Amino acid sequence: MSAVASKAPQVPEQSARFAEILKRLIDKSVDGYYNPYREFDWPDSLPEQMSWMSHDLVSTYGTEVAKELTAEEAQRLSRWESINFYSLNVEGIRELLIEVIKRIHTTGFELPSDFFHHFIGEENEHMWFFAEFCLRYGDKIYSGPKLNSIPHDNAQVENFLVFSRILLFEEIVDFYNMRMAGDDSLHETIRKVNRVHHEDESRHIAFGRELVSMLYSEMAGTMTDQQRLEIEQYLKRYIVFSLRSFYNPQVYRDARIANPLEFRERVVSDPARRELERKIVRKPMSFMLKSGIFADDLLPDI
Repeated sequence: MSAVASKAPQVPEQSARFAEILKRLIDKSVDGYYNPYREFDWPDSLPEQMSWMSHDLVSTYGTEVAKELTAEEAQRLSRWESINFYSLNVEGIRELLIEVIKRIHTTGFELPSDFFHHFIGEENEHMWFFAEFCLRYGDKIYSGPKLNSIPHDNAQVENFLVFSRILLFEEIVDFYNMRMAGDDSLHETIRKVNRVHHEDESRHIAFGRELVSMLYSEMAGTMTDQQRLEIEQYLKRYIVFSLRSFYNPQVYRDARIANPLEFRERVVSDPARRELERKIVRKPMSFMLKSGIFADDLLPDI
């Protein structure tokens, strides 16, 4: 999947149902519009003696390694894992904005382009408030490893992979958002950032599922079994890559944990993490199976 796309983007003939969904989502975006620069009342600092992330979302949760951490180390870890989570959002949103902007008002994307304007505006604002959180309370935005880009000699496949990655990213993030938005052990600023993001992402996920399903339906009749398998394997690798980005050795170093690379290896390899990761991706995996994009729910061990 490395050749440069040579065709104009193609989207299946839009159904009346898709058009109606787009109209409802656009109306919700307009009716629910808020000014993010006025929405948040940023405190000068957040308490260092309380968790900055729900305890069951921290990367060490459920592992043997977690039992070795002192209460102070666990608190520091939650702080830096929180900064890492919002940093992942900054980097992920930057990537998806680039891809959507490439396609807005191009051949085949005429109908969803109106929604793209709202999507781009909302995602830009999300990137701002996630970056604001990182810089105010962590004085940094983490930069992690990048997965290879996905130019493809078949424009239909490239478009499908782009919007599938966007959808998977949003679904994984939303799992964290919902958990932290409802966690009354967290500071209200943390809860609000996650709550506001979830409210917007619910529209984006609804849109993404419709578009990904339609893009796949258009391709399905012309693909060989080998091409289907390659697409499935690529997207499953992307899911695992996304999950692994939560185990950041820079975070462990900033939390003043000794031997951060060794620590990461111990955490990642703990069998307890597989069950928890499955919980995080349950909804997107279910969607991919129901849509026929995945033949099974097995993820590669990478």
